[in-house]
Order: sequence, then structure tokens, then C-alpha cells
Amino acid sequence: MSKRSAQPTPLPKPATAPRRKVFIRGLRINASIGAFEHEKAAPQPLRIDLEIEVIEPVDPTGDRLEDVVCYNRLTQGVKAIVAEGHIKLVETLAERIADLAMAHPMVLAAAVRIEKPNAIPEAEAAGVEILRRKS
Repeated sequence: MSKRSAQPTPLPKPATAPRRKVFIRGLRINASIGAFEHEKAAPQPLRIDLEIEVIEPVDPTGDRLEDVVCYNRLTQGVKAIVAEGHIKLVETLAERIADLAMAHPMVLAAAVRIEKPNAIPEAEAAGVEILRRKS
């Protein structure tokens, strides 16, 4: 493989660039999360949705992994954030996940939704959803 082929394709200017959405829906992960004492005893199940708006590469048909935002890498990043240790608030976790996504140069916006299915016995889930956009 030549050195040139390993380089990402240059990006068009964000204002005029075609866009696409990349998403992870219903990522199930156990996390040490919660502000209450009883939540610190054991990991809790979470459902995470991540949707990001990205700039398409100049050649969207190039079929090159290095030219796209990889949802597998995002998933591994989310798992790494959760593995760092206890987090009190789902809002904090959502911000960290959004920061992870927004760090990629192709990402223009990120929506993160986190649900705690066991937080309220009478409810299907409780949680938070945030949207972050580059200016």
C-alpha cells in the first residue's frame, strides 16, 4: 500500500459540503452510574443512541474506511469512557460521548440519548438527550 493511499481524502468546506448521518442505535452497555448510594453498588444497564451529522468526503464512493466516521470506533470509544469509572450523572456521560464524536474533523453535530431502563420502576426508562453542533 502506498503512503498516499493511507491518507484521508481532503474534506470539502463544511458550509457547502454534502452531509450524511452515522448512527448507533440501542447500544446496550452496563455502567457504574448514578448519584444515589444504591446506584454505586453495581453496574446498571444503559441504552445509548448516538447520531452524528458528518461531512461527506470529496469522493463518497471511494470505499475507504479512513474517509468515513467509523461507528465501530465510536462504539469502542463509548465503551472506553464507561470503563474509566463511576459517573454520577447521565448528563455527564452524554457530554463525554458527544465530545468523543465532536473531536472527529468530519463531524458537524452529535445527538446523544442515554436511557436508564431501571431508574424508575413505573417507567420504561428515564434519561437524557443532548445535541451539540460545531459553530
